[in-house]
Amino acid sequence: MKKLFGLLIAMLLSLSLFTACGNNDSQADPPGGDEVQANITTNGDNESADETETLAEDSETVSEETQVNPVDSGLSFETVQLAFIHVGDPADMGYTFRQDQGTRDMMANLGIADDQVMNFFNVVPGAAVDTAILESIEWGADMIFGTSFAFEPHLLEAARVHPEIQFFHATGNQALASGLPNMHNYFGNMSQARYISGIAAGLRTESNVIGFVAAHPFAEVITGYTAFYLGALSVNPDVTMYVMYTNAWNDPTLEQQAAQALIDRGADVIGQHADSTATQTTAQGNEVWSVGYNNDMIAAAPNAVLTSPMFDWSVYLTFAVDSVVNGIDVPADWIAGMDEGMVLMSPTNPETIAPGTDEAMAEAEARILGGWNVFTGPIYDNEGNQILADGEEFIEPLAAPSWNYIIQGITIIE
Repeated sequence: MKKLFGLLIAMLLSLSLFTACGNNDSQADPPGGDEVQANITTNGDNESADETETLAEDSETVSEETQVNPVDSGLSFETVQLAFIHVGDPADMGYTFRQDQGTRDMMANLGIADDQVMNFFNVVPGAAVDTAILESIEWGADMIFGTSFAFEPHLLEAARVHPEIQFFHATGNQALASGLPNMHNYFGNMSQARYISGIAAGLRTESNVIGFVAAHPFAEVITGYTAFYLGALSVNPDVTMYVMYTNAWNDPTLEQQAAQALIDRGADVIGQHADSTATQTTAQGNEVWSVGYNNDMIAAAPNAVLTSPMFDWSVYLTFAVDSVVNGIDVPADWIAGMDEGMVLMSPTNPETIAPGTDEAMAEAEARILGGWNVFTGPIYDNEGNQILADGEEFIEPLAAPSWNYIIQGITIIE
């Protein structure tokens, strides 16, 4: 039954990979290198439509291989050993909490025992990542997962040296280009859930000013808060948004300070791309509203939180582990969205949402599930230049988000 489950989920999710890696008609490129800085034109040299189409064809080929050439991996669900390297720990009640929950749900799905899993928490990008990888290899890991953007160079190097081990990286963008058969990137189409959460913010604001606490000026973060703002704008054409960066994934003090600064500028709904609940508790302390991230954060700030967009990492982890154990190739670049349950919305908070929010969110979700792209023009940058024409779509060429424009209506606060 487990092997049949693996084949079925591989067939289903490989379809999402082909859809996500379609032709890119926009001007923005996928991010490159370790950091992607914000700009309001394009991110590096323009990717041609032909080059992006080649990526899609390559990804489709890899997906087809996952369905037809199973081999004896020498592994079983009783023997496979899995290592996870995290930048934070589950106590953040945000990003790492959800990553760890995904691991636990995958273990339950596949019958993986506790002693088959090794976790490394609070790993600082740099030499500590290499140390965690080395310890994982010495322990006997068959599969090593890294969950933070800056871990990718370390995982790539280890994958080159250790072809016998499968490496997986959430949020990265270099696996497909590397050509390494044992290196894999994965992510969820969080823009879909971000857009829907923005609808809750746009309907709730009374000042028509919303704020956003952003970790880094990277494309992943910019993509997320752009989708959030587009959702708010769809139901409130008068809304504007301030964004402030903390330059840290998880720093509750900086997140609190940024949230307070945004509130002081008049924002009465605060969103976040940061790992802790500090933004939410700061909103509650100021008697304004907020939208969480990664986890249902209503418990942290029940008088402020409207809803939260979330990942279910177990969708990919179950697919990847099941595939490797059954000797089925895993795509080098993989993404799934709301259709597959990889991204989802937490319940809305009946104590805080505006009237009509549930209905508006449900309508947007139905459109998204019907194939509508949240990045559909017309969209202009904050200097008035048209990015997407009316009806034109921005389609990501890889799993990692690459939208890197600051759009009209959004102001970055230095």
